[in-house]
Amino acid sequence: SRNPMEQDVESPAIIRPSKLPKQAREDLPKQLADIDGVKRKIQRYVQKDGKCNVHHGNVRETYRYLTDIFTTLVDLKWRFNLFIFVLVYTVTWLFFGFMWWLIAYLRGDLDHIADNQWTPCVNNLNGFVSAFLFSIETETTIGYGYRVITDKCPEGIVLLLVQSVLGSIVNAFMVGCMFVKISQPKKRAETLVFSTNAVISMRDGRLCLMFRVGDLRNSHIVEASIRAKLIKSKQTKEGEFIPLNQTDINVGYDTGDDRLFLVSPLIICHEINQNSPFWEISQAHLAKEELEIVVILEGMVEATGMTCQARSSYVGSEIKWGYRFTPVLTLEDGFYEVDYNSFHDIYETNTPSCSAKELADMTSRARLPLTWSLASKLSQQGLPESEEGQQTERNGDIANIESESKV
Repeated sequence: SRNPMEQDVESPAIIRPSKLPKQAREDLPKQLADIDGVKRKIQRYVQKDGKCNVHHGNVRETYRYLTDIFTTLVDLKWRFNLFIFVLVYTVTWLFFGFMWWLIAYLRGDLDHIADNQWTPCVNNLNGFVSAFLFSIETETTIGYGYRVITDKCPEGIVLLLVQSVLGSIVNAFMVGCMFVKISQPKKRAETLVFSTNAVISMRDGRLCLMFRVGDLRNSHIVEASIRAKLIKSKQTKEGEFIPLNQTDINVGYDTGDDRLFLVSPLIICHEINQNSPFWEISQAHLAKEELEIVVILEGMVEATGMTCQARSSYVGSEIKWGYRFTPVLTLEDGFYEVDYNSFHDIYETNTPSCSAKELADMTSRARLPLTWSLASKLSQQGLPESEEGQQTERNGDIANIESESKV
């Protein structure tokens, strides 16, 4: 099977030596990969629902998972977590039940079950089943009162202390693990929604990349913040291949616009300027680019105070050039209403198809200073720019040129 990383590769048409890393070695140029004109399917780095499409293989240092056994158990799927939960309790009950039965067997209590003159270690313990039941009663502190330890059995007293302490530790560990797993805020992210598409259009005279976020719950996300990353493979000038290189996309970090008051849906805007990775990308170039924008919304759940993170992504085909989002907020009688039926809707608008850099160049040429235009016209008419002796004659010419430029 092909390496997923090779899907987002941009590199010149060269065949790399076999000593390079696997992801770089298997990276074929687009001309070789797109055989018979079949366009490759873009492999996502992050799915639309926020799941990261990365699998860790050939991990040899698996002991590291055991050094943090608590996090390992919490990260397991529910079926495995419940299985381990039941297994741990069952094993401890069986182990201590066997120990109680062993003490009774070694002391000879099982040979004097009907002897009223004999003082056993545990009253009414007549076999392994009753020892197992006594182990459960001891560890769970049920204490039905039928089976009880006597004061003539010091080894039983020591075992009772050991089981009580270990039972408390097992309870704290397993119950804590279940509590953390139940209270994980992952499901809270299900009600944080991102627009299906991102759009590029003009806003305040500048080309901007925009997407929309919203919260479906009435309980809000506290200290919400938004981040965006451009995921795109690249090759350095020295020939080093960097798969899935991550580049920050400024969504208001400098101005504080990345900190959100997410009560109603918000449109997150990235201004495409000189510092933007989209500065030289036009509409035609965007259709050919193999890139992915990962957006990350973080904040604290108001009900629990735990940090929640929601993720989504946009590939090149999901970035619509020349569109805007349909408004979803309307003013009703005494309140604002959000229409989530139109949350993902967009409509077309007039937008230049050139890149932001080309648009800035055209704008700067259209706004040349008057002194530049005067100097240009003076040079065309063969007039010197600065001569004190002919200042009087030029004043009339300059006045005429200024009037012509205004016309």
